Amino acid sequence: MPIIDHITVNVTDYPRAKAFYSKALAPLDVTLVMEFGTAAGFGRGGKPDFWVGQGKASYQTDAHATAPTPIHVCFVARNRDEVDAFYRAAIEAGGRDFGPPGVRAHYHQNYYGAFVLDPDGHNIEAVFHGASGHPGR
Repeated sequence: MPIIDHITVNVTDYPRAKAFYSKALAPLDVTLVMEFGTAAGFGRGGKPDFWVGQGKASYQTDAHATAPTPIHVCFVARNRDEVDAFYRAAIEAGGRDFGPPGVRAHYHQNYYGAFVLDPDGHNIEAVFHGASGHPGR
């Protein structure tokens, strides 16, 4: 069972962020599940695990909502091809390269990840922890 139910990331331009994540997460089979005002929940199987939202949440001050501090979020890929496809889609959607797909042996020998900075500077990663993970290989 996962230890986190969901996470929300503040963004400065909701339509831009919604479009970016809709395209970047599609190769991982992560889609827009629900939307409330200027908040979009993405997930697999109908459950929104990852949210992006613009504006102040109840626990934030005005300063928190105007200049979000970049964070790191990592999505689970089911194989290396999904990591590769995530990276391409995220770059095409306006993300900036922060580490192309590849093995990160300093984490462990099968850590295959890719990193992209979203339009607000959040470090978005997709990772696969299996051996090769390429279908048919």
